[in-house]
Amino acid sequence: MAQLVRLYCFLLCLLNFTLVRAEHSALHRRSRARAFIESQCQTTLYPDLCVRCLSNYASNFTTTLSHRQLAQIALKVTLARAESTRAYVTGVAKELNQTKAKDYEAVRGCLDQINDGVDQLANCVNETENIKEDGGINSEFPWHASNAQTWMSTALTDASMCIDGFSGRAIGGKTKTIIKAKVLNLQQVTSNALALFNRFAARYRSSQVKKPKAP
Repeated sequence: MAQLVRLYCFLLCLLNFTLVRAEHSALHRRSRARAFIESQCQTTLYPDLCVRCLSNYASNFTTTLSHRQLAQIALKVTLARAESTRAYVTGVAKELNQTKAKDYEAVRGCLDQINDGVDQLANCVNETENIKEDGGINSEFPWHASNAQTWMSTALTDASMCIDGFSGRAIGGKTKTIIKAKVLNLQQVTSNALALFNRFAARYRSSQVKKPKAP
């Protein structure tokens, strides 16, 4: 009986040790991923916002993030933010249209810009899925990268045009403030995503440069 008790205690200790090591390893991997996100976000215009938007995704990776993965995550987060902003502005536009409010045209114009931005960002997400990191030279990379950069830049312009469309218009204070805050946030998130993608693209291009053979 005493031997069984000792065996049981030994197995329990062994199990606890294994669980502790596994948890420690997982925490270490997550901390590495978060550290990578924080370091890369420092290259963006809005680093604090960048970290807040992306750090929650660190726990999804069992190994450290790559530059491509981080750029893709940033794009998907941006698309989700754009869709959320569109949903809010759509609701405001419907309400203003029903009441025949004079502010409707300004909000409708903003919504058109956001709709276009959502399309551009969706194109970016799809395009970056075609970019692989297989270690070989990808002759199609310049095409994919150029498309993604163009679409993200267009989405930035769309957000700016939405905000500019409110200038000089006597739109209700609270509604105007909320829309401008949401679109400005979208603009900043898009800017960060573009910066992270540009950093990935630059590193990818440099890695594909053929080194001259030694004489």
